[in-house]
Amino acid sequence: MTSGRRGLAPRKQPRQLRAELTRQRILEAAAHVFEEYGYAAGTTNRIAERARVSIGSLYQYYPNKDAILVELVTRHLEAGEASVGRRLAEGLPESLEEILREYVRATIENHVDDPRLLRVMAEETPRSAELIARVNAYEEERFRHTQELFENHPEVRVADVEAAARLTVTTVELVVHKVCAAPDPIGTRRLEDELVAMLHRYLTGPA
Repeated sequence: MTSGRRGLAPRKQPRQLRAELTRQRILEAAAHVFEEYGYAAGTTNRIAERARVSIGSLYQYYPNKDAILVELVTRHLEAGEASVGRRLAEGLPESLEEILREYVRATIENHVDDPRLLRVMAEETPRSAELIARVNAYEEERFRHTQELFENHPEVRVADVEAAARLTVTTVELVVHKVCAAPDPIGTRRLEDELVAMLHRYLTGPA
């Protein structure tokens, strides 16, 4: 689904704490409504009622529910970036297996809370040019950092390091998202252990 930039941008950028708190309430309410009712039935009236604001107040901040969902997806991406950034700032473990575990665990933690909302984000979010650019920039940064790490790690034996970096990042993101959003997901510890084992065997096997 594509949509024009005008219809997806928040109408009002909060300048005061009270306005920011109102916008935060709207976003939190929307997340609960989309999770509970799905996107089609998750109307702006239900979001306003859940947020305890008038429908007119909601429209001061967002022109429609598409814009609200785009903002939720943007914040989801920001949370993922912040989580990975914190782990990098703390320093990486020495062993490749533990590095992979840190990355997989951070990704799972960013996906585990609201499985139905994750499905809404994946299936219903309007693909605005701005959002696509944000996703692409996030992925390219992860590809670049992962390739650099693989090139300098003594345990990595795979021949095509660039392809391996892209496969690793894409596999973790897609598998974690798909499994966590499933109606009957496997436990997070099982997902973490199996995904780490699979990637470790691939990266350390004979070139």
